[in-house]
Amino acid sequence: MLGWIILIIVVVVILLIVFGYYNRFAILKNRIENSFAQIDVQLRKRADLVPNLVSSVKGYMKHEKTMIREVNEARKALVSVMPSGDMAKKIKAGDKLQGALKSIFAIAENYPNLKANENFLHLQQELSAIEDKVAYARQFYNDSILGYNNLCRTVPGKWFASLFGKKEGKYLEIPAASRTVPKLSF
Repeated sequence: MLGWIILIIVVVVILLIVFGYYNRFAILKNRIENSFAQIDVQLRKRADLVPNLVSSVKGYMKHEKTMIREVNEARKALVSVMPSGDMAKKIKAGDKLQGALKSIFAIAENYPNLKANENFLHLQQELSAIEDKVAYARQFYNDSILGYNNLCRTVPGKWFASLFGKKEGKYLEIPAASRTVPKLSF
């Protein structure tokens, strides 16, 4: 009788451990999906602000049509990949848009009236805030991947990852072009 009770207790403890690890994997996977969605939200906000920025800039920079065209094309590229689930394409398109926007802000330095324009300043501040949120969302995603990967690599999580067929996640990486140090000339 005592043997059966001990056996039942051991089985219950083992089941609790298995359920616990299964739930930890599920929670971490949900956190990763949530952080992925937050990146999506911020990229969408950035894309939605661009038409307002372009319209406020157009009046000041009539001869900078190629720059405005580049921003519009980068925005279209981002909007077209938003419905897809391919985060790499979204990040690449978002980085292209970010580069085009940086060019507009750099050119705006040549237009004192534009730099002082209230709408332009407001949009520039909003885009800057969104850039910060995109960076935070990327960091949160990578932090979530770190927690998930730690669980997949440590014992006994490694055993349960194998048992449940869980694979390590991939970090979002910064493109090589973004890692280069900008050159300053005086």
